[in-house]
Amino acid sequence: MFEVRFKDKKLSFEEPVTVYDAAREAELISREVLSARVNGKVSDLTTLLSSDCDVELLTFEDPDGAKTFRHTASHILAEAVKRLYPETKLTIGPAIDEGFYYDFDSDVSFTAEVLEKLEAEMKKIVKENQKLEKFVLPRKEALELMKDEPYKIELINDLPEDEEISFYKMGEFTDLCAGPHLFSTGAVKAFKLLACNAAYWRGDSERETLQRIYGTAFPKKDELEAYLQKLEDAKKRDHRKIGKDLKLFMSDDLVGRGMPMFLPKGYVIWQVLENYIKEKERKLGYQHVMTPCVGTVQLYKTSGHWDHYKENMFPAMQVDDETYVLRPMNCPHHMMIYRNQPHSYRNLPIRIGEIAHDFRYEASGTLKGIERVRHFCQNDAHLFVTPEQIKDEVSKVVDLIFDVYKDFGITDYRCVLSLRDPADKKKYHDDDEMWNTAETALRQVLVDLGINFTEEIGEAAFYGPKLDVNVKPSVGAEITLSTCQLDFCLPAKFELTYVDRDNVEKTPVVIHRAILGSLDRFMAYILEETMGNLPLWLSPVQAEIIPVGIDFTDYAEEVTKKLEDAGLRVHCDSRNETMRYKIREAQLQKTPYMLVVGERDKLAGTVSVRTRTGEDLGAMPFDDFLKKAQDEIKNKK
Repeated sequence: MFEVRFKDKKLSFEEPVTVYDAAREAELISREVLSARVNGKVSDLTTLLSSDCDVELLTFEDPDGAKTFRHTASHILAEAVKRLYPETKLTIGPAIDEGFYYDFDSDVSFTAEVLEKLEAEMKKIVKENQKLEKFVLPRKEALELMKDEPYKIELINDLPEDEEISFYKMGEFTDLCAGPHLFSTGAVKAFKLLACNAAYWRGDSERETLQRIYGTAFPKKDELEAYLQKLEDAKKRDHRKIGKDLKLFMSDDLVGRGMPMFLPKGYVIWQVLENYIKEKERKLGYQHVMTPCVGTVQLYKTSGHWDHYKENMFPAMQVDDETYVLRPMNCPHHMMIYRNQPHSYRNLPIRIGEIAHDFRYEASGTLKGIERVRHFCQNDAHLFVTPEQIKDEVSKVVDLIFDVYKDFGITDYRCVLSLRDPADKKKYHDDDEMWNTAETALRQVLVDLGINFTEEIGEAAFYGPKLDVNVKPSVGAEITLSTCQLDFCLPAKFELTYVDRDNVEKTPVVIHRAILGSLDRFMAYILEETMGNLPLWLSPVQAEIIPVGIDFTDYAEEVTKKLEDAGLRVHCDSRNETMRYKIREAQLQKTPYMLVVGERDKLAGTVSVRTRTGEDLGAMPFDDFLKKAQDEIKNKK
């Protein structure tokens, strides 16, 4: 006799029973149930239960239920590929967030036309409603079964000796897989193959280059259609497209991948962001510095980055008798600035800020516009404080973060306390006492400040815990914009000191913080959130001055000069083109205002105001428009 415990029901069985039959006995099974968690492990509904266990039934609404559904879709894709192109070699095909992929080694190029053929074959497999049957084999038999699949052979050989080797059979197709899967292929009624990209076997650039087919799948057609519409919306929001259309930034492989270059209009936005955050920091007592983009290897050995971060750094450069690297972050430089002179508790906290150029070796497949790059500029700062000042300074950092978010209208975010994984001695500085002190201190500060937060293990910096503020964009997964890190480690490594009120030398605590994160990524985020329709204060061109005809160019240039003298960023379009063409051009460039001037405006000292959305505000005195624009800029509307 054993007991199967569901959330609301408990049943006893004398003989082994499948999850499906147990759920049916409990009257809990439905067409929506896709898989289950058995004692916390996701399993097929065909899994046999023979001892006491807790069972949770999973639908598509549960992330693990959705993964079961989409993992089955990836096997349907693999069967379709093997049917149409039998010489193709299989590798792996996992479910991922919002979809699935499968990597193939094939001489056939999986073009858009080929993907259409594969979709048609997948529909046949779904219609056949093939059962998915799990079986296990001893290692020798497993290797024999997969003898024509070299990548599967490698995976089997890498499995621990005591691990079961399981397979799933669908009709005539069999794949090495741990599961779980659906009962049959018939449930996967709505799917779409989205793209095919290159991928390295096991993510190793030294290994074979494969073709990765991406797809997605849903239980219902209308859900798939809604998702595909979301993808279309995402294309319109893609900062890479916006940046190209608005002539904000560019890249060229001759310069280097992941090395974007900001064009004049894009650099205006960059400068506005830089001046904005620097002004806020100055008011809070920050002192801005400038430090080199390189440092010696010894500098990073001292900080610990060489041991914990070397794989993310560019290769070292030998210059005379010294070895240098492009810096991946700025904290070691700022530590040296602090160490440059003696300090007393009386002049702490010291707040050092910098818009700093940094370089990180990101894998080529992860590079994306100005969001994920190899050269970027951090809105970085380091606060050198006494232990007693930690709470007050972290509080001010948090206030600054939320003040900035208010200016940009950012409301959908969550706070995460990122902690180390104590078992990972390679990733993190190995000092349990230091970690316990730092984590306890930062956690208590957040509690005392009344900040709602979740905790995540294994997300800390190598030298200390941190508060991450993760923002949910309109499209895509959440991203970390702002961070505040508590560091007891690096000050000790650099032997930093201050003289306390008892005349004893002590080690300061360092708070690492970035409000905008990197200016590059922040700009990408804002471009996508606004679809390029930047607020007036941030727009590179705030108003386009458009004369109705050549006779009014002088008045248009007079208006332009007055607005420039008042501090606005404006442009006068005096080209020999029609007024309508110029207005349309300005709208396509997302210019907030178009000031059309003609004979009546010249005589009355007015400007006829239109907006980028097509709204006609009519004629208004020049001074009224100027006051309106200045108010909008000042209040960051």
